[in-house]
Amino acid sequence: MQDEKLKGKFDYSVSLLCWAYNEELNIYEYLEKAASLLNSAVNDYEIVLIDDGSTDGTFDIAAKFQKTNPRLNIFKNERNLNVGVSIPRAISLASKDYLFWQTVDWSYDISNLRRFLEYLREYDVVQGVRRRPVAVKAETLKPIAGLMKLLGMKHLTKRSDTVRKAVISVVNYVVIRTLFRVPVSDFQNVTFYPTKWLQTITHEAKSAFANPECLIKAYWQGKSIKEVPISFIPRSKGKGRGTRYTAVFSAIKDILRLWFVWVVLGKRGVVTKGKVYRLAPKESQV
Repeated sequence: MQDEKLKGKFDYSVSLLCWAYNEELNIYEYLEKAASLLNSAVNDYEIVLIDDGSTDGTFDIAAKFQKTNPRLNIFKNERNLNVGVSIPRAISLASKDYLFWQTVDWSYDISNLRRFLEYLREYDVVQGVRRRPVAVKAETLKPIAGLMKLLGMKHLTKRSDTVRKAVISVVNYVVIRTLFRVPVSDFQNVTFYPTKWLQTITHEAKSAFANPECLIKAYWQGKSIKEVPISFIPRSKGKGRGTRYTAVFSAIKDILRLWFVWVVLGKRGVVTKGKVYRLAPKESQV
């Protein structure tokens, strides 16, 4: 990609979606960082925040920020409904040309946002990836080599802020990749979508599987997917809830339920496989 194209701001509008539950330690800093990055990258943007029934000061802090930046739109769930409900709600409320979401603990490095957005001129979807491609020539050995690399300590320590969380993340990836046969290199990362298209799909997951569900359906509907390097950043404040056992079991339940409905029962409709443009070794930063 020529750097000349990146000198100006992205000329399509962008929605940043986020959801927060008891994130008073992170929310103001997150919103400041998000607004600063978006201001530098695009002319027209909005931030859609779903307060997922917080019982601390999250909502009040966000409302204070909104007074200085009206591009923030805040919506509050009546109680804690979890990410599986907050994702489709945020998507339905987005009003710009493209959308993406970033966790409130800023767990993914999107400092190259302007460059990532530029790929949307050529590809339907842009998908963040946390790892280098597995360079194995023999096709039969690629799955084994890939799994060994994913479970390697060097990769695990870069994938999440604890080895336990990283192992959960890797197992989640392997299961989804195996069951749904969607050949992307990462399912839980930052993904950029055309808003109107994403608002047309039926969101069936009720857990964190709502994130991969969108990507799976994009591939099954023939979308072109460009992978870009987006590294993981460990949480520094507050407590993450994505790998609590209840959240993990809920995601597993969704994965198996929807695999049975979509694949075994064939209720996913007509599949037109998309094309994945993999992260080239020279592009990888992780």
